[in-house]
Formats: sequence, structure tokens, C-alpha cells
Amino acid sequence: MLLLQSLGAFTAFGKLDGEYIKFLILIMSVVSQVLERADEELRYPSISELQGVQDFLATGAQRVRIATVLAESEDKIVKKATEELFRIHPDYISPGGNAYGQKQRTQCLRDFTWYIRLTTYGVLAGDKDPIEKIGIIGVREMYSSLGVPLVGMADAVRCLKSASLALLSKEDAATTEPYFDYIIQAMS
Repeated sequence: MLLLQSLGAFTAFGKLDGEYIKFLILIMSVVSQVLERADEELRYPSISELQGVQDFLATGAQRVRIATVLAESEDKIVKKATEELFRIHPDYISPGGNAYGQKQRTQCLRDFTWYIRLTTYGVLAGDKDPIEKIGIIGVREMYSSLGVPLVGMADAVRCLKSASLALLSKEDAATTEPYFDYIIQAMS
């Protein structure tokens, strides 16, 4: 019954360009991981494993709510974060700066949206694993090779975090914050 109630809460996520199906796969993945571990050890799932699945499903509506707010507010978040970042680092938009000119600025904004989306993946999964697998591996090396200052990217994600958390309730912000912090730490 809890599974059906939780799945009903996820229908709002359908607004996010078909990501709803990916989330259903994620739910099946969480359950599959528990079953695979138990099967490898020739046992039934433990009470704590079953509780973990139940907890995951019970917080599903909150996680979907957070992801929906972030997705629907992406433009607003990016605008506010961009303004803040360029107040902190005005040299980035000055001649010779990494965000000087339309092409470079567009690339920065593209990266900003990527980090918002990456954060929603972590929130939806209730785990930092998707962030690690999808978007963090090699990020430091990539930005270094492109001459993008890592401190600036970490500051950019801090600005995205601030703009995002301001749109969420206190409880939802507390749930979301560790995912932004994980990305920031990876860039530091």
C-alpha cells in the first residue's frame, strides 16, 4: 500500500520532461539492490533493509516536491546565482575573464543548469551516488584543462545553492543542502 501511495505522489514529477520514468526505474533500483544483496547471501531482506525501502518511499513526495520546485525555478535560480557570482568575481565578466563575451557566458549558464539538475538527481535518489556517477567524476580535471578556476565553480555552486534553498521550506532546504555541499566539496 505504501508503494502505491508513494507512486501516486510522484505523478507531479511527470512535468519534468519524462524524468518520471527514470525515477520509477530508480525506485525499482532501490528495491532491486535490496533484493540482490539478500539473494547473494541466500537470505530474506533484513528488517533494516525493508525499513530503508519504506523510508525511501515515505520521503518520496518530499523529494519530488523539491525536484519540481528546482526544475520549475531553474531560470530564476540561475539568474539570481549569476548576479551573485559576478558580484563576488566581477573579473569573470571583464575583458579576459572566463565569462567575458556571449559565448563564454552562455557556457557558464549551461553549466549552472547542469548543477541544478544534478542536485535534483541526488535529491530524488535520496543518495549522492547519482551525482558521483553522472556528474562529478573528472569535473576538476575538466575545468582545470579548460582554464576555468575551480574556486569560481565552487562559488557558482554556492550561489546556486543559496538561490535554490531560498525557494524551499526550511525542511526541504535541509534535505537539499547536502547535495549542493557534495558538489561544492568535489570542486574544492
